[in-house]
Amino acid sequence: MFIRILSSIILLPLLIFILINGGIPLYLGVLIVSLIALKEFYDAFKEKNLNSVNVLGYILCLIFFIFSVLKFSNEYLLGLSFILFLVACILIVLRKYNIMDMSITFLGILYIPYLLNHIVLISKLSDYEYVWLVFIIAWMTDTFAYFSGYFFGKNKLIPEVSPKKTVEGSIGGILGSSLSCVLFGSLFNLNLLHMAVIGLIGSIIAQFGDLFASSIKRFLGIKDYGKLIPGHGGILDRFDSIIFTAPFVYYYILFFIK
Repeated sequence: MFIRILSSIILLPLLIFILINGGIPLYLGVLIVSLIALKEFYDAFKEKNLNSVNVLGYILCLIFFIFSVLKFSNEYLLGLSFILFLVACILIVLRKYNIMDMSITFLGILYIPYLLNHIVLISKLSDYEYVWLVFIIAWMTDTFAYFSGYFFGKNKLIPEVSPKKTVEGSIGGILGSSLSCVLFGSLFNLNLLHMAVIGLIGSIIAQFGDLFASSIKRFLGIKDYGKLIPGHGGILDRFDSIIFTAPFVYYYILFFIK
């Protein structure tokens, strides 16, 4: 626990600096996290003798990043994606990789860089402070769920996937996220009803992201995706809930606020 808290204390100022400044620091932060998390994801599947096409994944990661930052037309993105998909099909036909290898390759691409790049898209909206919501939801859900589960947890949520998570912890995470988003909205003069809804639904989605990552680890028989962050595991272990929260926040703002 001490190492976990110490790691958070060291990394938190860096993350806050990136969020405050936005722009290039934020863009590069998203890119670096995406590439590291994608590598951790691919390396984890080697436990099942599945060999992803890492280079293909990294190229598409860079493409998503460039298109998110520069706002190129989606037609170009679809065209490049088709070309890379065609390359993947050729590799299968030539028996360099099998269909499961390619499935893991493209699952990683959709799961990590595609979803994480929604943070960049949120930053392109007129109200930059909305980026903070992604992290507030994930952080507060995790924090309140932990303490609610520690003090009140009795009923297991999904023990086959995550034996330590409880129903009481999940409810505490939802309430903590909702209240935190409302408080954030009051500070920045945002619509409090929207903030409450984003906090509530976002927390549920964040917890689902955590459970999805845990399901994969259970399947692979591993505890963590990596060891980069002492006490937390890998980058993917720390960003699993943020990965799912970012698209939700972006599309909610796009469809219901903007």
